Amino acid sequence: MNPPAHRTRPRRGRRLFAVAATLAAVAASATFVLDAEAAVPGAPSGMSLVFSDDFTGAAGTGLNRSDWLYDIGTSYPGGAANWGTGEIETMTDSTQNVFHDGNGNLAIKPIRDSAGKWTSGRVETQRTDFAAPVGGKVRIEARLQQPNVSGAAAAGYWPAFWTMGEGARPVGATNWPSIGEWDIMEDINGRSSVFAALHCGVNPGGPCNETVGKTSGERACAGCQTGFHTYAVEYDRSTSPEKLSWYLDGQQYFTVNSSEMDATTWNNATHHGVFVILNVAIGGGFPDAFGGGPTASTQSGAAMLVDYVAVWQSAGGTTTPPTTPPTTTPPTTTPPGGTRDAYALTEAESFNASAGVQAEVCVEGGQDVASAGNGDWLQYDNVDFGTGGVRDFVARVASGAAAGVSGLVEIRLDSRSNAPIGSFAVANTGGWQNWRSVPGNVASVTGKHTVFLTFASGQPADFVNVNWFQFRR
Repeated sequence: MNPPAHRTRPRRGRRLFAVAATLAAVAASATFVLDAEAAVPGAPSGMSLVFSDDFTGAAGTGLNRSDWLYDIGTSYPGGAANWGTGEIETMTDSTQNVFHDGNGNLAIKPIRDSAGKWTSGRVETQRTDFAAPVGGKVRIEARLQQPNVSGAAAAGYWPAFWTMGEGARPVGATNWPSIGEWDIMEDINGRSSVFAALHCGVNPGGPCNETVGKTSGERACAGCQTGFHTYAVEYDRSTSPEKLSWYLDGQQYFTVNSSEMDATTWNNATHHGVFVILNVAIGGGFPDAFGGGPTASTQSGAAMLVDYVAVWQSAGGTTTPPTTPPTTTPPTTTPPGGTRDAYALTEAESFNASAGVQAEVCVEGGQDVASAGNGDWLQYDNVDFGTGGVRDFVARVASGAAAGVSGLVEIRLDSRSNAPIGSFAVANTGGWQNWRSVPGNVASVTGKHTVFLTFASGQPADFVNVNWFQFRR
């Protein structure tokens, strides 16, 4: 299968950790069950299952393509060569590289051919909306066995279980690392260890120290090549500060708090959906930092086995967005000096001030605001949120942007220079008048504010039209 044109391109700023990274044992009080096939566990307290795959397909069969995308070749379309990391394999959708093993597992198997060239597998969830709602949590977990290879035979092996922000997919991740990368499990060169990391901000440097990222460092993981272990990340928006926490076999061993960076950087890395990625790379900057590889001694065919992948979410405001504008509350068209109801539908063209946009006739009736691109904005004065707080917002948007062009629709309060309180990503929806209602998480707000819709993109081209927007509680 050829990769779709919207496939992301994460640069995955490879962590060139100091070779002297300290090994720290992870305390583990749980009793580990090492059988090859275990059912997806029940939901953690207060959470519900929103996605899972138990990989129970017949031996030698491929994945359900309704749930999974196969990455093909050595880069995403328009992305950096060698997946931006220096790895050397070619990714395929062959059942030689990616297949059900018949024992309830997904196998991702790197293979070296007679000419010395490597192939392997890399798959992503079709869904990109795994998110923690405002006031809620999301937990992403897999039970897997790292490739059972070590020493010289493991040189260059790089298995990984990780996520990327949904905004990466429409633009080939040219906006990495700002849209966030959560590395849940990485191991290199068969070291019986695990690394976790958050990537964010700008590259190089920035709040996440790119290209290294905010990392756990190397953590000992005895038996991770010879048996199954659980690896998870949980994003908690019910606490202040918000936090990302990483777990090995149910034991938390690494946390990053929102207080460790500015609000804009944190929100851009976390306040949106993500998609899950599983892959086994060969070679690249990360293995190179720990001895390098592959070599002539590297063993071909050691697979990473994945028993299940599961995503759970707690309540906190996620609802199905409307597919047509609400009819119970009339649109807000308040003149300057009046008060707008935040929870009424606000027609985009009723702005009090704007830059870089124009009004046009809309096929859904009335007008919309057209031609929004990077740096453009809309201003709405005296928006009253009351005292009850906000759950989320939804906007009616359309885009006929070219492939590789997308951006963020952001909500800011009182000043365009303030950090966004919410956002969502938009790419081509099938046409400039092909409308879609898109929800976005938003921080809780009370009182009266000036509301700005701001538009951000890594490209200069216009990427979105807006018909209306509405806050919900």
